[in-house]
Amino acid sequence: MDHKAVVDLLLETASLKRLPRSGWLLRGVPQAESVAGHSFGVAFVALILADLEGGLDLAKVLSMALLHDLAEVRLTDLPASATHLLPDGLKSQAEAQALTDLLTPLPHSHRWLALWQEFEDRSSAEGRLVRDADKLEMMVQCLRYEQAGSRGLDEFWQAMDGYQWHSALCAGLYARLRAMRPQAAPAAEG
Repeated sequence: MDHKAVVDLLLETASLKRLPRSGWLLRGVPQAESVAGHSFGVAFVALILADLEGGLDLAKVLSMALLHDLAEVRLTDLPASATHLLPDGLKSQAEAQALTDLLTPLPHSHRWLALWQEFEDRSSAEGRLVRDADKLEMMVQCLRYEQAGSRGLDEFWQAMDGYQWHSALCAGLYARLRAMRPQAAPAAEG
């Protein structure tokens, strides 16, 4: 194993700690979370969900959660407003290439690439659970931002209202989060 290549990979991926989530930035959220912060949140949500759901391979779940946004080291966090303009499959292809390039120095990179693909394709119970965890974590963060006074985040809730949850547990957790939203401030009289 090439120690230099592994250290280079570790140094490059550390940049996710400084890379803000662009969707929050575009909506004026102050001190937007980093991609690394989001990835930790997804891993923690996935850990809880896997425990509650039972019968899942926890190592796969946590690996998928940690890998799910790793390609953003190279691609950055593309906002939905940008990805909607890309041809179908292009973002996924770019992410697969970025991950392949990033992970190639590792002796068993093919295993991690296969796990990421399972997440991307939702082809396993673990991949579907991590996909739901990704969405739930985003909505936990959205609620936190709203509770702290950020406004203009309705589109996140509207998008999730149309999301097809893979488990009843996740749908129920989302409904609970949605019910906790602060009421909109009354319009100013003028």
